[in-house]
Amino acid sequence: MCTAATYYTKDHYFGRNLDLEYSYQETVTITPRNYPFHFRKGTDITNHYAIIGMAYVANDYPLYYDAINEKGLGMAGLNFPGNADYKEKQENKDNIAPFEFIPWVLSQCSNLEEAKKLLEKINIAKIDFSEQLPASPLHWVIADKEHAITVESVKEGLKIYDNPVGILTNNPTFDMHLFNLNNYMHLSTEQPTNHFSKMLNLDTYSRGMGALGLPGDLSSASRFVKATFTKMNSISGDSESESISQFFHILGSVEQQRGCVHMGENQYEITIYSSCCNMDKGIYYYTTYENSQITGVDMYQENLEGTMLVNYPLIKGQQILMQNK
Repeated sequence: MCTAATYYTKDHYFGRNLDLEYSYQETVTITPRNYPFHFRKGTDITNHYAIIGMAYVANDYPLYYDAINEKGLGMAGLNFPGNADYKEKQENKDNIAPFEFIPWVLSQCSNLEEAKKLLEKINIAKIDFSEQLPASPLHWVIADKEHAITVESVKEGLKIYDNPVGILTNNPTFDMHLFNLNNYMHLSTEQPTNHFSKMLNLDTYSRGMGALGLPGDLSSASRFVKATFTKMNSISGDSESESISQFFHILGSVEQQRGCVHMGENQYEITIYSSCCNMDKGIYYYTTYENSQITGVDMYQENLEGTMLVNYPLIKGQQILMQNK
């Protein structure tokens, strides 16, 4: 399972936790402006916005998990099993495979309004990348520097929701996640006052008691509430260091530790990586489960007029600074 988030200080940030029990050997992947995107049922795009994100590259094609483009539009796909429903090819529609959806949007759109117009004619088609890589059941969050939306292809059709909290996890559907927040409106960052009974002298014996009842389990519904509360109440300075540090702390509030979610046999779901993209500067920051040091890749340090993908393998080994060595 996964959690995606937006965060705005002086600059604008977008990223996610990828929670799985295994890795596909994903890399930080830069798609330059002249890399040819070949879409299975659509028109090829050979000149487009440059993209940076996390991807599994198969047959020289970037299967992006999350990414931003050079204009500051970000997008991430998150697991949505049982609810995702992809359609057969439809006439008079852009029939886009799930694995093509992120490149389709980020290659062409500079902001959320342009993305919404593109979505008016899209059909998320039932197309596998290959026999070995069937289509994953996903829903998506798309965000620019001001707003976010959630996109879900379900049995009833394509649903597009305004996302006022800038958070996405997994099941249930996004409208149910938003409605569930009503159950937590009593939570506060302030110390509580006694509403239980005027006849009892109750005491706030610990800091943080205003958030009693905030979920702490690892289910997607609980992570949505926890990440939303944490993000909506987060305060940081507006420097790059303070901003990205706070962003990783927001994601850290819902990260998964090995051993807590058993997937059978000797497999456990963990937060394989966490990402934070500066949407203004085109920098992709990440940490991995084994390496808590923040590593960055700047797309503008590459030749963005090129035609070939640029890949940076993840630095997974823990980086420790011995201060007194």
